[in-house]
Amino acid sequence: MRTPVAPLHPAAGILATLSFFTLFAGDFWRDLVGWPAYLAIAGVLAIANVVWIFLARPQLPFRKWPKMLLLFVALAIASIGWARYEGTSGPGGHQDVLLGALALIAAGVAGLAPALILSQRQLAKILSAALRWVLGLSLLFELIVAVIIRHPILPLARVPGVDYSGNVPDAFHWSRNDLLHGGPIQGIVGNADLLAMCALIALIVFVLQRVDRVSRPFWGWFWIVVAALVLALTRSATVTVALVATAVVLGFALWARARGQRGRGPIYLSAIALVVVVVGGVLAAWTEFTALFGKEPSLTGRTDIWNAVIPLAQQHSAFGWGWLGYWVPWAKPFDGLAVRHGVQYLQAHNAWLDVWLQLGIVGVVVFACLAITTLGRAWFMAVDRPVTDASTRHPFNALALLPLLVFTAQLVQSIAESRMLIESGWALLVVWSVTTKASRP
Repeated sequence: MRTPVAPLHPAAGILATLSFFTLFAGDFWRDLVGWPAYLAIAGVLAIANVVWIFLARPQLPFRKWPKMLLLFVALAIASIGWARYEGTSGPGGHQDVLLGALALIAAGVAGLAPALILSQRQLAKILSAALRWVLGLSLLFELIVAVIIRHPILPLARVPGVDYSGNVPDAFHWSRNDLLHGGPIQGIVGNADLLAMCALIALIVFVLQRVDRVSRPFWGWFWIVVAALVLALTRSATVTVALVATAVVLGFALWARARGQRGRGPIYLSAIALVVVVVGGVLAAWTEFTALFGKEPSLTGRTDIWNAVIPLAQQHSAFGWGWLGYWVPWAKPFDGLAVRHGVQYLQAHNAWLDVWLQLGIVGVVVFACLAITTLGRAWFMAVDRPVTDASTRHPFNALALLPLLVFTAQLVQSIAESRMLIESGWALLVVWSVTTKASRP
């Protein structure tokens, strides 16, 4: 087991909160101060988290470390040796892959530090604080744009090589001034889907804290309403589906808690049957399903990106092209690969396709094992009573559901976004993988 959890030092709380705020709202820093300053901020936070781990000296036996997580990171680092890109760093793009591996490690360390050092309640407190800043600043930002500025605005820091003159695509705007028109708002992160995911995670955290009576009644309900309002104003189809899936998983988890550790067979059979029926129904009525959320069958061009990525992944199907995380637009084959309405997209909009492209079938197998084992441990953490010794079982607490519910939302998001491979998505995957493994007997 991990060492006993000490009270959270104020400096550690500030570091963890700022780290998660930066992970959730990296685009805020990039739009506000530009890429060089953002990289400096991210680098300082990564070093500070390493120092925090060193000073705290958490004791976690090797058998408690999630092996699939370590293997996936090792595979990403090893891919520097077989990188196949062509860009500014020369044939192979080894320097670009090195930067991708460093970004993976930096985001992972930001998740590893609180996972090793904090209790579940402390971790929820940190996530709650970071997400309150994201949601609060997003509403304030959109309100200022709507009431004072009254027109769409572009980022203060411009991306080199991007043409912001003339008829600028909507995707380039920091805010589209849609708050008073019912959304979709983009908030400080400049993207409705990303803001919606922040709101959904926040809603999960805030509700669980209120059920466990961790938060004060007034402020607990206040932030629940704020999260629900932001989620509604983003009008994100992907996150709406994630919300429904999370609610269904919550229902099954509560059912499993009520049944106890024995007699859960009907629960698992019902879950399998539901998945088969839903997936089959969606595939059979794809056009009607997408129309239900106001989307085209191409999912706003995502299927076009998938069709462009698959042939590339097949070229180096075993071990992939090399790990980058976010695509680098100056490297082949990404230069001009996914362009829609004048906007070049830098992800496959599907985490599994991105892993296949970058780390091949081997990477997909490892990533799938990482996801499945994390989900399985999160499930049993959520539905089994906490045990401190062979004879003592404690009452259920709501925060034990946190890894299961948030990771469920991430898995649904991974079908339409590659966010689980970078920044907040990757850091949270590290958190859930480590904490659920460490909590097992």
